[in-house]
Amino acid sequence: MPTRRSLVPASLLIVLASVAVIGGQAPPAKDVLRWWISSEDLRLRLADQPAITWQTGAAGRGEIIDVSPDETFQTMLGLGSSLEPATCANLSRMSPADRERTVARLVSPAAGIGMNLMRICIGTPDFTGDPWYSYDDVPPGETDPELRRFSIGKDRAYILPMLKQALAANPDLLFFASPWSPPGWMKSTGTLIGGYVLQQWYPAYAEYFVRFIRAYEAEGIPVHAVTIQNEPGVDRSFETNPKWHYPSCRWTAEQERDFVRDHLGPAFRRHGLKTRIWAYDHNYNVEARIGDAGIAYPRAILRDPAAAPLVSGVAFHGYVGKPSGMSVFHREFPDVPLHFTEGSVFGLRGGVELIEKLRNFASSYNAWVTILDERGKPNNGPFEASRTIITLDSATLKPAEHFDYFLYGQFMKFIQRGAVRVGSSESGKVVANVAFRSPDGSFVLVAVNAGREPQAITLRMGTRAATAELPGASVATFTWR
Repeated sequence: MPTRRSLVPASLLIVLASVAVIGGQAPPAKDVLRWWISSEDLRLRLADQPAITWQTGAAGRGEIIDVSPDETFQTMLGLGSSLEPATCANLSRMSPADRERTVARLVSPAAGIGMNLMRICIGTPDFTGDPWYSYDDVPPGETDPELRRFSIGKDRAYILPMLKQALAANPDLLFFASPWSPPGWMKSTGTLIGGYVLQQWYPAYAEYFVRFIRAYEAEGIPVHAVTIQNEPGVDRSFETNPKWHYPSCRWTAEQERDFVRDHLGPAFRRHGLKTRIWAYDHNYNVEARIGDAGIAYPRAILRDPAAAPLVSGVAFHGYVGKPSGMSVFHREFPDVPLHFTEGSVFGLRGGVELIEKLRNFASSYNAWVTILDERGKPNNGPFEASRTIITLDSATLKPAEHFDYFLYGQFMKFIQRGAVRVGSSESGKVVANVAFRSPDGSFVLVAVNAGREPQAITLRMGTRAATAELPGASVATFTWR
C-alpha cells in the first residue's frame, strides 16, 4: 500500500446541505448530445449543460474524438468504493438524517452518484478504530478446526447496519469481500500479523469462507465475490517496528492455486454457493519484485487446468506498475474479467488515471476508504490517510463533499452495469477519454480536461459530429443515441 496524502484543509470542503440533489437522467434523444460538467474549482458540480445538436458532415474543431461502436472491449460489472470499518464507523456517528442522505448520495442512481459495487472486509483491515479481529479468534495456543467459535457478531455493531442501509438505498448494489488475515491459529505466526496459512488448515479455512458467506446471506447481505487475500505479497511479521504490525498473510501463487483448486472451489460447489472467486488482489506490475509477484501470480493460477475453471476474475491494485499491465494480462487470458479492487484516485490527474484503468480492460473500479474525519480517523493502521471523497467533521458530525465526489460521479452515475467499452480515439495531449455503449443502446463518453485552459473537443461517430467547449480543469460526461 502507498503512503497516503494529507487531508485537504477544511476551507476546501463543500457541505452536503449546500449541494442540490442530482436527479436521474432520462435517455437522450436521438438527434442531440446531452452533457454534464464538474470543475475542479467546484463552480460546476455535475452541472447539466445545454444539449448540443448533432451535425452531419461537420469538420469540427479542437481535439477530435472518434467513437467506433463496432469496436468492443470489456463489459462493466460496476464502479464504487469501499464500506470498510472506518467508513461504516463514520456513517454510524452521523445523525439519522445525515446518514440516510449521505448513503443515498453515494449509492442512489437518482439522489446520488450511483455507486453499484462496494468492497467489504472479512474481519478487520488496517483502516478501523477497533482492535484487530477475525471471525474465529481463540486464546493463544488453542485451535478451532470445527469453527465452533465462528461469529460475525462484532460486525453487528455498525458494519452490517450500514451495509443494509446502502442496499436499501440501491437494491442493485453488489458486494465483494476480501480478508486481511485468516484466524491467527491457522497461521505460521499464530497471530493475525503476517505469516502464512498452514496447509493442515486449508479445509478449515475454506469452510471459514463458506460460514462468512452464509452468515452475511442470513443478514440479507449477499456476497457477489471473494478474493482469497488482500495483497498476498505483504507479510507484516517481518517488520521490526510494531507500527507496521497489522493483519496480513503471505501467499504464493502456488499456494493460492492449490487452495482454490483443492479446497475453496470444491467447498463452494459442495454448499451450492454462487459466490465468485477472484484471484490475486494485488498490483498489476508486469515485472516481479520482492514481495510483489505482479501478473505472474494470477498467470500461475489460470494456467492450471483444474484451478482456472473455478476462478471468475482477477483482482488488481495499482500501487506498483502501470494500468497497461492489465492489457498485457488480458492478451494472454482474454476471456477472464479483470477487476480493479483497490486504489483511490484524486483530482483531474486521478480522472485521467481512472480512464487509463478502464482503457486497459478493468471491468470494475473500486476506490479504497470512502469516509474519514478531518484527522484521517478512525485508522489503527500505519498508513497516513489521504483525503476521501467525503469527510466527517468530528466536532459537528456533519459530512462534506470534495471535488473527487463529483469526479467519481461523472463516471459512476453514467457508466451502467452491463455497459460495453467501445473504441474511441487515444487520449490526446490535454483531454483523456473513454467511451461505452449502455445496455439500452445509448452511448456514454467521459472526457477529462486536465489542462488549465478551456479546450474544444469534437465527438464524431459515423457521419455525425458535435463540438463542445470544456472549461479548464474539468471533467465532462456526454450521452447520446
